[in-house]
Amino acid sequence: MAASLYPANRREFDVMFETEENCLRYLAEIRWPAGFECVKCKGKVAYLTARHLLHCRECGRQQSVTEGTLLHRTRYPLKNWLEVAWHIFEQKHGLSALGLQRAMGFGSYHTAWEWLHRMRRAMVLPGRNLLTGEIEVDETFVGGIKKGGKRGRGAPEKVLVMIAAEIRGTRIGRIRLQLIPDATGQTLLDTIEDLAERGSDIVTDGWMGYSGLSKRSFNHTVSRYDPAVGDNLLPHVDLVASLLKRWLLGTHHGAVGHHLLQFYLDEFVFRFNRRASGSRGLLFYRLLQQAVTHPPVPVADLNP
Repeated sequence: MAASLYPANRREFDVMFETEENCLRYLAEIRWPAGFECVKCKGKVAYLTARHLLHCRECGRQQSVTEGTLLHRTRYPLKNWLEVAWHIFEQKHGLSALGLQRAMGFGSYHTAWEWLHRMRRAMVLPGRNLLTGEIEVDETFVGGIKKGGKRGRGAPEKVLVMIAAEIRGTRIGRIRLQLIPDATGQTLLDTIEDLAERGSDIVTDGWMGYSGLSKRSFNHTVSRYDPAVGDNLLPHVDLVASLLKRWLLGTHHGAVGHHLLQFYLDEFVFRFNRRASGSRGLLFYRLLQQAVTHPPVPVADLNP
């Protein structure tokens, strides 16, 4: 991929996106890599109006480059959105809404929070490939253990997250994180079907909820027979769980509501699966690719 498709550093960012027209043309090229296509007549030719709208020469319809995307009907300059996307990956471990508020000079914390959550919606690619090969699967609790509290599956006031990690020798391949309501067999098996290809080799502990994997067309190996969540976890998912909790605590100070946790999990997966990328600019580019293909998200849906 040509480096010119994305800035390598902040200086290049400022040069590439010096004007609003530059930002518009950049997003248009990402949205329509094969050339403009009118949403009404599928026309292929358009010109840019003084109001920064694309005017279809075939049907006369005018549309913005963000129409029907995650940035639908935005009232802010496009450069602001590009800056937010850049700030998200400028720091390796991401940033909190407070950090974004300071970086962008937003007048309110809620504005920064809303923009970050919009971007998190674009961190899951629709129809993404399922995990394959040998895959470790286990669950972990997010939220910590109260002194004297119950440990293991079924512990109260804790959120259960399934971790699936591809085994690539001693290394970890791609991962998936999924919030699950319980550790019953039905939930575990249905979730694995959503995350992994049939025929994959699934490695778990001895929890009976996984016993039906072979009936779902998976190969099943039991690596250990102690089914207590949080103790002696399988090595690959154990490492992922540790990194996840450290990230939630270090970047977001643990202040993540349970009803929004899945979106934070999606961000962690997006970052983890691209951890080998040596370019912050490439991550910025990938995020924008997904943002301009993601449908609009009403404000009311950002905090369900």
